[in-house]
Amino acid sequence: MEAVAVIMATLMGISLAAASGFRVFLPPFLLSVAARLDIVWFLELDLVGTQFEFFTSTLAIIVLGIATVAEFAGFYAPWVDNVLDTIATPASIIAGVAMTAIVLEGSEPIFQWAVAIVAGGGVAATIQSATVATRSLSSTFTFGLGNPAVATGENVASVALTLIAILIPFISAFVVILVVALLVRMKRRSEAPAQ
Repeated sequence: MEAVAVIMATLMGISLAAASGFRVFLPPFLLSVAARLDIVWFLELDLVGTQFEFFTSTLAIIVLGIATVAEFAGFYAPWVDNVLDTIATPASIIAGVAMTAIVLEGSEPIFQWAVAIVAGGGVAATIQSATVATRSLSSTFTFGLGNPAVATGENVASVALTLIAILIPFISAFVVILVVALLVRMKRRSEAPAQ
């Protein structure tokens, strides 16, 4: 893999991992469709003969598609959304690691897995933790009535970030940096002593 392709794949993987923090199944679903249709213009994502060959199979696309629809619907059901958050936290980290590793297939394995685990898993965990906190606040202050609005925002964020990551990853990386910086700033403000 050439240096430019590695950089673009890294940006794409981290951005897809961030999108997994909003919704676990949508980013892998859209990535598998994009890889199957060969529409990732900057990267040859040929997974045939690799450990990720199954990812572009018809069965994988169908299963991921069904899981995506179920996940989207589940977050609109009162209290089911909080249960899904419990499951989604470790699942989003796994999805973030997997997608980053998939797009870095063909790079040096030590680089591929270090970036996948540290950056992919870390970004997915950060975003997912923020969504859990947001949903918890919404549940507390609106008795769950505001949760559909939170779910809609997360759905839009996941779709937009996934599409941008697949089509123009250098822009999605910029968006991810801004979102993570905003989350860190908000966390620091909430932990600062009242003056």
